[in-house]
Amino acid sequence: MSEVIWGLATSHVPSIGAAMDRGMTADPVWAPLFEGYRPAREWLAEHTPDVAILVYNDHANGVDLDVVPTFAIGTAERYRVADEGFGRRPVPDVVGDPEFSFHLLQNLMDEGFDLTVFSELDVDHGFTVPLSVWTPEPGDAWPCPVIPIMVNVIRYPQPTAARCYALGQALGRAIAGYGGARTVGILGTGGMSHQLAGARAGFINPTFDHMFLDAIEKEPQKLAALSREDYIRQAGSEGIELIMWLVMRGAMNAEVRKVHSAYHVPASNTAAGLALFDNRTTRPS
Repeated sequence: MSEVIWGLATSHVPSIGAAMDRGMTADPVWAPLFEGYRPAREWLAEHTPDVAILVYNDHANGVDLDVVPTFAIGTAERYRVADEGFGRRPVPDVVGDPEFSFHLLQNLMDEGFDLTVFSELDVDHGFTVPLSVWTPEPGDAWPCPVIPIMVNVIRYPQPTAARCYALGQALGRAIAGYGGARTVGILGTGGMSHQLAGARAGFINPTFDHMFLDAIEKEPQKLAALSREDYIRQAGSEGIELIMWLVMRGAMNAEVRKVHSAYHVPASNTAAGLALFDNRTTRPS
């Protein structure tokens, strides 16, 4: 039986990766954000899982906008870092776990989630920035193999928050059913509140964000009950990315322990949040 040992929710703002790549993390405009990451990074460095699952959305870099799957999973041995127009980020390509991916795929399909399957996939900042938040200096390789689960949050109609939470619950059951006693970390990415275009361009709602950071720990059902219109109205058109945090949370136990959380405004006109949870029912002393 395998086990989710931690869940990490984090924003995937592309400029966060750029600040790291360009050595700007100590600059006054960026230092508060990265100082907020420090306790989570220290804890994560001591709790490396056997494999990680990263829930994210593509930004028309790995998948053409003509074909946007509601939910998808990668089954590749390796995922190449995408060139988003300014060259590839100077970070390692991502090693996958095809056997574990296929196990998750089969179990999720059996539970009624019809996922698109990618046997080849480039991953963009939605994927690599959260990995950098977790591991700022990966060297030649990330800490462990990583499996991508992609969610549509850019083309209407997006899946509901309730459906994302249910996907996470099914994912948790699939992980528990995998033999070999593997440990798993799961990342939910995107958000927090932001809107990049339209009449409300620049919109940020700290009140909603703080409510979300509190509820994701103890009342995820409250967040799952919100409609897509609720998310867009209260968190902005791109704030609906927060439904991907619910996939992460659904995969964990009903009761979790918050290790650390952080919130910063703004990061490239976006509210950036982080929440780290210990999912182990019995913890080392």
